[in-house]
Amino acid sequence: MKRKILALLVLAALMLAACALAEKPDTDRAGNPIALPDTVERIVCLAPSTAEILEGLGMADCLVAVDTNTAAQMESAQALPAFDMMAPDCEAIAALAPDVVFTSGMAYISGDPYQALIDLGIAVVDIPSSSSIAAIEEDIAFIGDVVDRAQEAEALVDNLNAELDRVSAATAGIEPKKTVLFEISALPYLYSFGSGTFLDEMITLIGAKNVFGDQAGWLPVTEEDALAANPDVILTSVNYIDDPVGEILARAGWESVTAVQNGDVYAIDANASNQPSQNIVVALREMLAAVYPEVYAALYE
Repeated sequence: MKRKILALLVLAALMLAACALAEKPDTDRAGNPIALPDTVERIVCLAPSTAEILEGLGMADCLVAVDTNTAAQMESAQALPAFDMMAPDCEAIAALAPDVVFTSGMAYISGDPYQALIDLGIAVVDIPSSSSIAAIEEDIAFIGDVVDRAQEAEALVDNLNAELDRVSAATAGIEPKKTVLFEISALPYLYSFGSGTFLDEMITLIGAKNVFGDQAGWLPVTEEDALAANPDVILTSVNYIDDPVGEILARAGWESVTAVQNGDVYAIDANASNQPSQNIVVALREMLAAVYPEVYAALYE
């Protein structure tokens, strides 16, 4: 009898645990209260990184509309209606009868352009752009909970961590570390980043050193500071000029920079490096191939 009671108690505990795991989030990643439907089958996604995560979770077929950037970047979304994430047509979005609308944590000049959807009872789920790899993993898990794909989200995170660990283990003993300048905007408006960004973490993971790692966040960089940093390697994710690598190599006054002298200037996929999703591993491999080609070859070739 005691064993039967114990078995029933264990079963009840397991059922309670399962119910707890199945509970939907009641706040989004920005801390706003949300009320999610029981099932999510129709999704409007107005954030490219979230769209990539949804695709990774096998939810691309549930997308009924996206933002204009996602429509341009993601092949599976090119035929869908596309909206300006900064000035969405709420009436048109509501007509699509979405179960959830994902937004990207943008700061708006006046008010929340999605308030009309919230007033209609549509779940608007805000996910601010994450600045660390750990936060990206939390985004993946959160989105998995929202769309009932928790197991798939866990697998995505596990695969991401496995790749990060593999690269980190291969580069752990590298000394001296090569110095890297990573440009996310070219002259005359040179931009890079310091600590507190997932790209800085990725430079560390490949066994290199960010020349602006002693600063924090996304940084406007003067040409003088870039030249003084004298990086061993220059990486660029600029995709709005025809030949960003050639532009760097041809800059007047940059001839004495070590990276330019040695021709160590490389393009990194803009989408993979700019969007905080599981696809950062694509950029990570490209960065490793550029900075330490011999390590890359040992791992992947």
